[in-house]
Amino acid sequence: MKKGIVLLLALMPLLFSQCGVNKQISQAKALGDCRYTIASADSVYLAGTDIREFRKIEDFNPARFPRIAAGLLTRNIPLDARVNIDITNPTSRLAGINQLEYRILLAGQELFNGFLNQRIEVQPGGGRTRVPVRLNTNAYQLISDPKTRDAFTRLVQNLSGSDNAQPSRLTIKIKPTLDLGNKQINYPGYITIDQDVTNKILLGN
Repeated sequence: MKKGIVLLLALMPLLFSQCGVNKQISQAKALGDCRYTIASADSVYLAGTDIREFRKIEDFNPARFPRIAAGLLTRNIPLDARVNIDITNPTSRLAGINQLEYRILLAGQELFNGFLNQRIEVQPGGGRTRVPVRLNTNAYQLISDPKTRDAFTRLVQNLSGSDNAQPSRLTIKIKPTLDLGNKQINYPGYITIDQDVTNKILLGN
């Protein structure tokens, strides 16, 4: 009897560890079955200038904004924003993850990649959680490259709330990361969000 108790006590950490791993895997799988929507964007600044200054295409003129003009010379035009993503869980299982990697693309060009180290949990049966994702990047390449210049100009107009802007297509790729003790295992592949976003969506209207 004593030997059995000793063996059980010795195995308990392993059993709890395996239970924790299975729980993480189950919640990550449920996260992969969730629906994702780009809900809004806020705190958006281009070279330190509030993006709402660029409501008209003629407003996007470096001559009016010395920091942008200086950025063109130094090839450094910082773009800072917070993109809010709504995650809806239609499954009957709790969806959750402690860490995730993300990439944001515009017209196939990567804007930014980052790592979110916080607990994200979405209740089953239609539960919804909003996750803010920070974007900090150098927009110089997007402005100077003919392949992305028009797409970036449209994005700036949408972020500024311009009524005349055509929708912008953003792609967000999310890869959950499982925390297994001192090891991290990535979710197989990316959860991809492709969405045409307008000024109303990006402003949360």
